[in-house]
Amino acid sequence: MSADHATPVSAQGLQAIGAPVSGVEPQKDAGRSRTARRTGVILLGLIVPALILLAWHLSTASGFFRPSQLPSPASVLAAAVDLAQRGQLAPHILISTQRVVLGFVIGSLLGVLAGALLGLSRLADVLLTPTVGALRAVPSLAWVPLLVLWIGINEDSKVTLISIGAFFPVFTTLYLGLRHVDRNLVEAARAFGLGGLRLLTTVQLPAVVPALFSGLRLALAQSWLFLVAAELIASSMGLGFLLTDSQQTGRVDRILLAIILLAVIGKTTDALLGIAERWAVRRWA
Repeated sequence: MSADHATPVSAQGLQAIGAPVSGVEPQKDAGRSRTARRTGVILLGLIVPALILLAWHLSTASGFFRPSQLPSPASVLAAAVDLAQRGQLAPHILISTQRVVLGFVIGSLLGVLAGALLGLSRLADVLLTPTVGALRAVPSLAWVPLLVLWIGINEDSKVTLISIGAFFPVFTTLYLGLRHVDRNLVEAARAFGLGGLRLLTTVQLPAVVPALFSGLRLALAQSWLFLVAAELIASSMGLGFLLTDSQQTGRVDRILLAIILLAVIGKTTDALLGIAERWAVRRWA
């Protein structure tokens, strides 16, 4: 066969016969380097929790704290196993997560709508910003009596309270972000015929993606904070209920268990949102 009609050889074929392939090894090295960096970051992040766990164990094992003040890590683990064997731990976790996710999604959507409205409309800004600012200053527990009166002691009132907590961080960050979008960018888009909803979705919202996700992550953290207040509303399940019920029965081990679960699940959901943020920043920002 002549050289002009030689069959092309793939990168995989060259690798199979041991021939060097340009670009393949550098890509593998870069991938391994990224994996090593991520692993290093995770391990560094685990140092402080490990030290806290060690100090906790030593302080209880030495008798510095009485079990009624601070149970040992083993006691908290035993409380978790006991609840799991009774079939109560998973329902507590699932119902709380469901409430937080629903409240976060509803509150965030409303925050995006209100933030876009007030951030883009001067009239809406003048009319509504003082009222929204005043409502933002109301403590979460102050809404509980009204929600019970208006909605009742059911899931709707709990999700509504969490939605209130999620609304304000998203609204505030999006509103401020849209107010500070580069005017030259907006005018250039309008010169190309963009306006209204198309201008918002193709130019203005992509320009504030980092600010929007900062608000979403704050809203998610706020949702977990409001969960405890929400589960004070005649609740019989959930991590907030487990926390308050354990306080009344003097089960300090279960109190610590509820706190640890809230911290771990809250961090896990924040990490998932962080993955979405990195994707969105690469896609639009």
